Amino acid sequence: MTESDLRPLALVTGASRGIGAAVARARAPGHDLLLGGRDATALRLLAAELAGSRPWPVELTDIDAVAEAALGIERLDVLVHSAGIGVLGSVADTPASTWRRQFDVNVVAVAELTRLLLPALRAARGRVVLINSGAGLTAQPGWASYAASKFALRAFADALREEEGPNGVRVTSVHPGRVDTEMQHGVVQQEGGMYRAKRYLRAASVAGAVLLAVTAPDDTALTELVLRPAHP
Repeated sequence: MTESDLRPLALVTGASRGIGAAVARARAPGHDLLLGGRDATALRLLAAELAGSRPWPVELTDIDAVAEAALGIERLDVLVHSAGIGVLGSVADTPASTWRRQFDVNVVAVAELTRLLLPALRAARGRVVLINSGAGLTAQPGWASYAASKFALRAFADALREEEGPNGVRVTSVHPGRVDTEMQHGVVQQEGGMYRAKRYLRAASVAGAVLLAVTAPDDTALTELVLRPAHP
C-alpha cells in the first residue's frame, strides 16, 4: 500500500473558483481531492497546483452523470458542498423557472449527490459540510427564492445529521455572510448597486471554518458555524 492509499479522500463541489477553490487549497495538505465543478479547464489548472488532486467535472443537475461519476467512490472521508447559484428578485418578479433552477442546484443536486455517496461516507465515518449562507437564517426583501433554497438546504442538513449520526457521519452547515467572490459581486449587480456591503469575508476565511468542522475531535459535533465580517 502506498502513502497515497493511506491519505483520506475529500470531494469538494464548486471547486473551480471562489469558496470551493479555497476549501480545496486548505484541504490539499491532508487529503487527496476530487475537484468537482463544470469548468474542466479551471479544475485541471487547480489539480496541477494541488498534489494528490484530480478533476471531477460533473454537471450536478444531471442525475445520470452524477450517478456514473459516483460509482467508483467506495470510501469518502469528507464531502464539501460548495456549488450553488444565487438569483435575486422580488416574489412579484420571480418566475417559476427561477424557483425551480435555484432549488435544483442548491437543494436537489446536493441531496442526490449525498444520497449516492452515503455508503462511502459511512465506510469512512466521514464529514459532510454544506456551504449555506446568511440567507439560510434570515430572508430579506428581494431574496425570496434564493433564501428559500438555503432554508431548505439547512433543513436537509438537520435531517441528514439526525439520520446518519448513528452511522458515524457528522454534518455541519456553514453560514457565511457576504464573501469576496465572483458570485457575490454578481449578486450585488443584481441588486442594482443599491446595497454594497462595507465589509466582506475572504474565501480563505470560509475555508478555515470548513477546516474547523472537518478536523473537530471525534467527540465533537459542530452542527452550525455562522461567520460574519469583523468590524475593522
